[in-house]
Order: sequence, then C-alpha cells, then structure tokens
Amino acid sequence: MKQILFKNTNISYSDTGKGTVIVLLHGFLENKGMWDFYIPEFAKKNRVITIDLLGHGATECLSYVQTMEDNADAVHAVLSELRIRKAIFVGHSMGGYVALAFAELYPDTIKGLVLLNSTTRADSEERKINRDRAIKAVKQSFINFVSLSIANLFNESNRERLSSEIESVKKEALKTPLQGIVASLEGMKTRKDREVLLHLTPYPKLLILGEKDPVLNYEETKEQIENTQVELVTFPDGHMSHIENREELLKVLLAFFKRI
Repeated sequence: MKQILFKNTNISYSDTGKGTVIVLLHGFLENKGMWDFYIPEFAKKNRVITIDLLGHGATECLSYVQTMEDNADAVHAVLSELRIRKAIFVGHSMGGYVALAFAELYPDTIKGLVLLNSTTRADSEERKINRDRAIKAVKQSFINFVSLSIANLFNESNRERLSSEIESVKKEALKTPLQGIVASLEGMKTRKDREVLLHLTPYPKLLILGEKDPVLNYEETKEQIENTQVELVTFPDGHMSHIENREELLKVLLAFFKRI
C-alpha cells in the first residue's frame, strides 16, 4: 500500500505491473480491495493503479461534503505523483461518477472510459430525497444501514448463492467511517449531469449494466447511449457485476483494453 498527501489528507493507492495504465475506481462503501481478483490478470500486460477514494478504505476524509470533483482531484494528484499522462479509467458506481468528473476536469488524461454499473446522469429529485434519508439512517444505525445497503446491491436471486461474498463485502464496508459515508452521500447528491461526455468525447467508451440492477434502472440508464458510439454490455444480474458476473466481466474488460 502506498500513500500521498493531498490537501493534508492521506490518499492510499496501489501500483502494479507495466504497460498501458489502467485506473480502477471503486464504488460507495467499497475500497480498492474490490479489484483484488482482477489486478493479477490486468497486470500481465498493463500497469494497474487502484485508489481508495476520499473517506473510504485507507484514505482519510477530506471534508463534510466530498464532491466527485474533490475525488477527481485526489485521483489526479496520485497520477501526477506517478507521472502518468494517459490512462484507461474503469469506475464502479460512485467510481464512475468520479471518473466522469475526472474526464471533464482532465480530458487529455483519458485514453478510454468504462462505466461499470454507473450512470452519467445527476440524481433525480426522488434520489436526492433518498440520499437525505440514507444520511439520517446511517447516523441512527450505522451497522443496519451498511448491512442493508450492501445486500440490496445484489440481484435478489443471487443473495443466497453469494452469501459468503456478500458477508465479505459487508465486512469491508463496515470499515468505512461515518464521516466518509455522509460526505460521499452529500457529494453524490449534488453531482452534475455529465451525459454530454458520452456524445462529445473522442476516446473509446464502454457502459456495463446489470439487467436486474436494484439501484440503477436498466432501461433508463441504457437511454443515455442512444445515438452515441458507446459500446454496451449487459449482464443478467445486479449492481455488483464484479462479483455476480466475475469471469464474464474479466473477459469483457480485457477485450476492451486490448482494443485501445
């Protein structure tokens, strides 16, 4: 595990392999450990960077609201430290929001973009209300909030089959500090709509969705890529494609990296 200091905040990251740089960004309540299965495969031909986003994993909290732009700046600080000028970004869920903010702020750094169970659209009014409810809920009962949040990310039909994996994800999620959770919920609630990036940016883009994602409406999310060059891959399960569709996702990502 390596660290840099960004705005007096320790940012934790890993750096493995050589070749084209792949930056892997985890989602809300996750940390860079979510990519452990994938790193050895990716690192055979690529340099793989994983980063704990603000208030997650071994990265400290920056403030009471951690915007997607704050996270993007932290990611940029890591890449600058490593003198990385171009990279392919893969962002899961909230990590996708951060990748999009990064793409807007630092467009020349992006070589390719994968949104994994993520969306370019801002929160709807209903979703913003749900974020506020989530902030109240986590302050009232931290363990209950985290446990329910994690289980609800998986396709219902997978919850028994993947019970040990779900417990493992919960265990990691419970390490996320309360301030990190609240600050991230506030940041996601106020994030910008960046759908325009799918239409106007020149690099290859891939959207990977779960057909039965309990968090993102599949049909609505798919609408974003109409009349674009963005490639779509659909899996039959939920929001956690990196666990629910592990082997298939590995093949899809390796094929995407190879084409760039």
